[in-house]
Amino acid sequence: MKKRTRLFVVLLLLLPWVVMAENNDIKLIIRADDIGSAHAANIACIKSFNEGIVRSTEIMVPCAWFEEAVLMLNDTPGLDVGVHLTITSEWSYIKWRPVACTPSLTGKEGYFFPFLWTNKNYPPGNALLEADWKVADVEKEFRAQIELVKSKIPAVSHLSDHMGCANITPEVAAMTKRLAIEYNLDIDLEEYGVQYAGEYGTKKTETTGDKINNFIDMLNNLQPGIWLFVEHPALDVQEMDGYGHIGYDNVGKDRQAVTDIFTSPLVKEAVAKRGIKLVSYADMKNEIKVKPAK
Repeated sequence: MKKRTRLFVVLLLLLPWVVMAENNDIKLIIRADDIGSAHAANIACIKSFNEGIVRSTEIMVPCAWFEEAVLMLNDTPGLDVGVHLTITSEWSYIKWRPVACTPSLTGKEGYFFPFLWTNKNYPPGNALLEADWKVADVEKEFRAQIELVKSKIPAVSHLSDHMGCANITPEVAAMTKRLAIEYNLDIDLEEYGVQYAGEYGTKKTETTGDKINNFIDMLNNLQPGIWLFVEHPALDVQEMDGYGHIGYDNVGKDRQAVTDIFTSPLVKEAVAKRGIKLVSYADMKNEIKVKPAK
């Protein structure tokens, strides 16, 4: 009898998802990361929403172009916003510092470490996890970033993390989850069965046209369900010449291609032809009231 009761409860919790599966909808979250990191990124993220398929964007608080991003986002109703928690400063010539006083998260010059984990292209001392960092400082910094965004952007709906910083240890992951719940920003897509849409081709030899075609192929292969695609739009302008590090050059060219994909008429036509429903994190929060059983 107990087994039957448990089975009934599981089926009841899964019922909203059964209904969703039966209607054969393909839902797709297109997420534009790193707004606030550069003027060129700010323009491209807004453009990718106004003229393209982006529905959610992630704002980086410690960056120089954060305040401009705030103004642009508040002037762009309908574009869903997430706090992109950031505790690294990976670019060689563009450096970011903490918002709060969190000395264990910085190197001797006061900047965030370039990386979280050791990088084979760099000598020891360039990764946060090599340092004597404190979980309390990570929480303090995360709180400061969340509270600053919430004070400036009323529509912020969720958390995400830059370079995987919310998952560097199980303790940090649990703490981040707790903050998400506390600040009403808890939208864990994995708990809702959201799948990653996959790659669209990132080889340096591929043209933008090749990447657009590959992206359309990816769209055409999506099956009913909820999918997530994450990339970093920007413009290939002189400002972006300052962005890069060992192992990643031509950042402007690479991210201009992302912008071109997100705003491509061919891509928008493919989305419409397949009947793909473009949704955001906020849509997930508003439409889905019952989480599936774990």
